[in-house]
Amino acid sequence: MEHYKTRSVDHPQRQQPERAPQRRPDRPIGGVPAQGGGRPRPSAGGAPGGGVRMARPRLTGLGGGLFACVAMTLAGGISWLLFGGSLLAYGLLFLPVAAAAALWVRPADLITAPISAPIAFAAGVWPISGGSGGFGAEVMGIVSALSLHAGWLYGGTLVSALIVVVRKAVLISRRRLPRRAA
Repeated sequence: MEHYKTRSVDHPQRQQPERAPQRRPDRPIGGVPAQGGGRPRPSAGGAPGGGVRMARPRLTGLGGGLFACVAMTLAGGISWLLFGGSLLAYGLLFLPVAAAAALWVRPADLITAPISAPIAFAAGVWPISGGSGGFGAEVMGIVSALSLHAGWLYGGTLVSALIVVVRKAVLISRRRLPRRAA
């Protein structure tokens, strides 16, 4: 039985130098479209009549949830420091955070935005929950704040869900558009 050698160290004359793979900028790499998409980018000063578009952040599902939790914890602290723990101010700050998390999550993780919104609301309500004393009192304060201000919780989750549904519909229509043209 023959044994094939997998290394070519024994035969240096057989080794060929590796060439870097050449790619065209308008071709996809590994199924991901190349940056720029073959379209010219606007200049830094902006073209006359055309605005400069800023890059939109693309968060993973976990990143979107962490962003929302950190933002709502900061919102709870701001509400406690500036407004004396006002849940109205906290609820008003929750709506744009839920919307931003839904807008910034990448298309593959759209479903995570409406799930992470209520988790973020609960994570940030602790500073303003009004619990006093031990662990049990803090938990009861959080549960009370969540139950008494569920309207804000539902509203922000609804905002997030609506944005996700619209984004998903746009993605589906963009995928079907080239098929209809063909």
